[in-house]
Amino acid sequence: MQRRILGGTGISVSEYALGAMMLGAFGNTDHADCVRLVHRALDAGINFVGTADIYSAGESEEIVGKALKSRRDDVVLASKFFNPMGPDANHSGASRRWIVRAVEDSLRRLDTDHLDLYQVHRPDPTTDIDETLSALSDLVRSGKVRAIGTSTFPAEQIVEARWTAERRGHVRFRTEQPPYSMLARGVENAVLPTAQRYGIGVLTWGPLSAGWLSGRDLSASSRAALETQKFDLSLPENARKAEAVRALSEVASDAGLTLPHLATAFVRAHPAVTSVIIGPRTLDQLDSLLDGADITLDADVLDRIDAIVPPGTDLNRADNYYLPPAVSDPALRRR
Repeated sequence: MQRRILGGTGISVSEYALGAMMLGAFGNTDHADCVRLVHRALDAGINFVGTADIYSAGESEEIVGKALKSRRDDVVLASKFFNPMGPDANHSGASRRWIVRAVEDSLRRLDTDHLDLYQVHRPDPTTDIDETLSALSDLVRSGKVRAIGTSTFPAEQIVEARWTAERRGHVRFRTEQPPYSMLARGVENAVLPTAQRYGIGVLTWGPLSAGWLSGRDLSASSRAALETQKFDLSLPENARKAEAVRALSEVASDAGLTLPHLATAFVRAHPAVTSVIIGPRTLDQLDSLLDGADITLDADVLDRIDAIVPPGTDLNRADNYYLPPAVSDPALRRR
């Protein structure tokens, strides 16, 4: 497994990262099997494990904590905060009040005294970024967090956060974790160039586009039952995705690859990408993805992919997983 430096942190991370969203009630409920999965990934050379407090309501963090019990020093461990962790409105967001509580909860569940990377899971329009950076900077200076980052932030907010950090003396965000796949290429317009411009590490998620690029029957996807609108083939945007998947499957076949291997190699090929997060639910899924870890794509294959899904294109805008309030809240579009 090849490694790259994570932004400007000096931290060496594997080109594949293990995402733990499928560990726990949301995916694999067998804790012992999940622990074996984590160990298999580490034995294969993956040294970067990412989770979040919201994954299976904290259960994912607890499983990762068990799995890393005797291997913590060899692992770059990341978690995220922002999403609601209960009915109280103050148990979410990016305020100082919630950050100082959320990090302690994550550290307890992960059974560790520090996080190598702590990320804001989504932008928080209700909280001044100065407040968020101030709280996170205190965590870095206290030693509870080594570096901080964002997830699914638009380019303008990445730049605003950097501007704020420089002028207010805060620790800078060192990473961004955007959705990126052959079907969802919107981040190529501004997010990835911005990350390159400012030396920000990029940890992409969703290379298989929630199962669309898994090569399996979409109805078998664990996400299909939860996000029906993203799999309803009667919707034009999903029909476009289905047609693209058929064409991309031909590209994979002609190149002698499986569709998942084509998908992960495509994401890894972008020069802005530091590490590709894979989120297997089973050992078989993990082993299959690991088999493609060293695949590189020729220029003609990349050109064929571009012809099917042009650079910078999201076939379904919802695959970005973030709409700014100015768009999603009708009240902000009217007098």
